Amino acid sequence: MLICLPSVKRSNRSYRQCTIMANTQDRRNPPTPIPMSVITGFLGAGKTTLLNRILKEPVLENTAVIINEFGEIGLDHLLVDTIEDGIIELSSGCLCCTIRGDLVITLEDILRRIDNGRMKKIDRVIIETTGLADPAPVLHTVMLHPYLVMRYRLDGVVTLVDSVNGLDTIHSHEEAVKQIAVADRIVLTKADLQEPSDELLAEVKHLNPGATFLSAQDGSATTAALINCGLYSPESKIPDVQRWLREGAYKDEQASHDHHGAGHDHHHDPNRHGRDVRAFTLETDMAIPNAALEMFLDLLRSAHGPKLLRVKGIIKTVEHPDQPLVIHGVQHVFHPPARLAGWPDADQRTRLVFITKGLSEGFVKKMFDAFTGSVAVDTPDHTAMMDNPLFIGGFSGTFK
Repeated sequence: MLICLPSVKRSNRSYRQCTIMANTQDRRNPPTPIPMSVITGFLGAGKTTLLNRILKEPVLENTAVIINEFGEIGLDHLLVDTIEDGIIELSSGCLCCTIRGDLVITLEDILRRIDNGRMKKIDRVIIETTGLADPAPVLHTVMLHPYLVMRYRLDGVVTLVDSVNGLDTIHSHEEAVKQIAVADRIVLTKADLQEPSDELLAEVKHLNPGATFLSAQDGSATTAALINCGLYSPESKIPDVQRWLREGAYKDEQASHDHHGAGHDHHHDPNRHGRDVRAFTLETDMAIPNAALEMFLDLLRSAHGPKLLRVKGIIKTVEHPDQPLVIHGVQHVFHPPARLAGWPDADQRTRLVFITKGLSEGFVKKMFDAFTGSVAVDTPDHTAMMDNPLFIGGFSGTFK
């Protein structure tokens, strides 16, 4: 069944109002959030082909799929096999900043239908973006919405990269760079036509060393490999920080960049998209005061939000040293932080991983050190930052 968006748009009421009349669960025991996966990739990368294949697998039987249309006449949905239920078409534009309101209405309508018994409960939502879209606004839609963030959880971003045209696309289109940078899984497609070059693989790894690489041709891009990308292990249901954070991959990329930066940058065109993307980690054994952490993140995102392609981390705070804080941000928007019941493994250090564009590791590290008390010579120290009224404010109360 195909549910077209125009029939949904007639109602202007927020679902937060409609839930008053709905037969919902007790607010003190909200439903388990529905995992949401985003499939993105540049034009012609093979998103519809992948979607067609994985939707046939039993594990996605109870999945609602939101597909995009670009322009007034929709084409993509004609290429998607009709399944029994759950296909929703956004026909008024691409899934980007111009359609975020429509996406909110659609996601709210899914919840309304479920809560009113007009649609069976679903196990997952998959959103397929247009190839021209920056995926960040789609992620922001759920991360910023006070009700949707309680009922949906971002499971992961799957980005498809064309082995034939991928390198030219990365060098020519800013959107392709961002699609790769925010990915949890990268699927290389069209390897049957042309094996991905070493240069393409190196470029994609440079843009996002923490992503898991899969292939659409060798059988590795299974549904099981594409879903359950989040912090919690699908088998044990407990936090798996090593799998989620993958800071080791970022360190390897840092070392590779430092080595090549010594005498090989002249081979790179500085005007290419992606050349100023950096992936790096920040670590400290020290516990960080909540106030210092709030100010660091608030200043970083307010002043340099567009340059923060992705931020993930686990943080040891002074107030709760035995209950680490987990953060996840895309550009200027951060998902509400989660405090774990305890450290999931023996490593109890603060670890942050960054993918930035036009923002150097050295700049971020100096700011981080200033706020956490690791002071370098001739730089503002932690006390001065804390006492300066210009820095007061931001995420007040967020990390309590």
